[in-house]
Amino acid sequence: MEELTKAEERIMQVLWKLQTAFVKDIIDELDEEPKPPYNTISSIVRLLEKKGYVSYKAYGKTYEYFPAISKEDYAKTTFTKLFSGYFDNSPASLLSFMVKEEKLSAEDIAELTALINKNKNQDGTI
Repeated sequence: MEELTKAEERIMQVLWKLQTAFVKDIIDELDEEPKPPYNTISSIVRLLEKKGYVSYKAYGKTYEYFPAISKEDYAKTTFTKLFSGYFDNSPASLLSFMVKEEKLSAEDIAELTALINKNKNQDGTI
């Protein structure tokens, strides 16, 4: 699966939220001001379609777009690349990073501990 640019990912976030949308709907949903030009968003959506992230239904010369990949599948693929590329597939490295960056609260750590204990096998593996 080809990686997305930030602009493409932003458009995918909108499509995952709306489920189906015309280019105008995508533009309306974007938070930025001034709104990006129609042709810019249309070009990004067509690139997403070529990459296999978006499909469409044609109504004459008008196209209604929808995600061809779920947000969950994209998150899984993206996280796997991040996890292997930056943390060497080490959960300890990931958690250590999150603790050092103060991204985990005491409540988060308690939840993770409970989850680990709940899923622990008799031999100690998860």
